[in-house]
Amino acid sequence: MRILEMLARIRQNRIHFQRALMSKTLELTLTGSAYGGESFGRDVDGRMVFVPFTIPGEVVHVHLVEEHKHWARGLPEKWVETSDQRIEPRCPHFRTCGGCHYQHIPYALQLEIKADVVRDQLVRIGGFENPPVRSPIASPELWNYRNNMRFHLTEDGDLGFVTFDKQRVFQVKECHLPEQELTDLWAQFDLDPTSAMENISLRSGGAGEQMVIIHGSDAPDLELSIESPTSVVWTSPRGDFVLAGQDHLYFDLNRHQFHVSALSFFQVNTKIIPELVQQVTTLLSIQPGQTVFDLYAGVGLFSAAIAESDVHVVAVEESPHACRDFSINLDRFTHIDLYEGAVGIALPQIKPQPDAVLVDPPRAGLSRAALDALLERSPSLIVYVSCDPATLSRDGKRLRAGGYSLESITPIDLFPQTFHIETISLWTI
Repeated sequence: MRILEMLARIRQNRIHFQRALMSKTLELTLTGSAYGGESFGRDVDGRMVFVPFTIPGEVVHVHLVEEHKHWARGLPEKWVETSDQRIEPRCPHFRTCGGCHYQHIPYALQLEIKADVVRDQLVRIGGFENPPVRSPIASPELWNYRNNMRFHLTEDGDLGFVTFDKQRVFQVKECHLPEQELTDLWAQFDLDPTSAMENISLRSGGAGEQMVIIHGSDAPDLELSIESPTSVVWTSPRGDFVLAGQDHLYFDLNRHQFHVSALSFFQVNTKIIPELVQQVTTLLSIQPGQTVFDLYAGVGLFSAAIAESDVHVVAVEESPHACRDFSINLDRFTHIDLYEGAVGIALPQIKPQPDAVLVDPPRAGLSRAALDALLERSPSLIVYVSCDPATLSRDGKRLRAGGYSLESITPIDLFPQTFHIETISLWTI
């Protein structure tokens, strides 16, 4: 009986706490920007409070939705002081959708915020003093730049996005991030969804190519009508099925044509890719006759540029889809070796010693095994392409402990209107 009474009391206290939290508001002066698209300020107890859809310098009434001992998160209810840089968001879904975070901020200020966030992550996580963060490289296009969009399905089977609070999927009426070709394709969609469908991706390649990728839980089961010539691929644990057209797209970049399969990764901002490749190859300081490792090589975007300099390229890629694309894309080169497998497993088995190493890992950064193997090889130069400054800072801390110095880091904005940040950093020993 006492145990039941105790449990009831705990439940009651929890309810009281939740009600108190839901009704708790405070006035907050925002003093900085955090990775994730939020601004932050400190409450009267010195606790950091994160607030989305705001700009540093603003004063807001904040409704707390999450509380912890050292930090909290809230939503803005009322602006006491508004930044004179605030602009009107373009999209009506802004503040509902979880895709964009900075539509209320002028683009020049977006770039400043991203550089500040990179600097803060390196200081706070990596322990770097005065990290050498260079001026960000702007995207050529601020809107309609994405060649790849993924949609979730609402309960009614409509194409939608996940809400900002990640609680539901809402039907999306418009989006200003995809390339115009994808917007036109999306407008033609007439989908009769089934229980086997999980989400849907739209991709655009060069020369007007388009592709619909349906991610399912079982074998193909759908009724789909599209007016324009479009490839359709169904992928599931049961296998990949080409329902119309081809299983790949082509991209023409830097005098190279890239065959990219439906399930292979490719950078989403096509127009800034040449600048990204140029920045990377310049930092690698390639000399003829050298051996250069391209780790997490994907479909060969960087390897193709590196191989032009008459060097021995050793590439490692885990995805079988990307490896097949890589073999097609770099077939004309005779001085490239491709290893299919995880970097942490493959790297210790590769015999040549690299003069320089390029790493372009996924958002999770370098695995422990990959970083250990890289430090064991101890190349004189590493170029690290990262899409997450937090994991870069974590890995950078270990690189520095292994004897490397951070020479430079350059944010390059592949993702305008969002908090996502790509960086290119140079490390020497």
